[in-house]
Amino acid sequence: MLVVTSITGWNDSIGKRMSIVYSEVDESTGKVISDNKRTDIVVTDKDAKASIDALIDFAQTVVDSQES
Repeated sequence: MLVVTSITGWNDSIGKRMSIVYSEVDESTGKVISDNKRTDIVVTDKDAKASIDALIDFAQTVVDSQES
């Protein structure tokens, strides 16, 4: 089975992008077959774009709150 271990979403000249890092795990033994595999996509789904925007906005509020 494939298990997502990390995602990153950002804006670039093409639009919204997402990088996905994942591992492959043997379902019967739980042993990691391969680790830190990565794929990058341009996000076209409007709900996914909105989710990325919401996370970026949230991250910005966290950063802004540390300016004291």
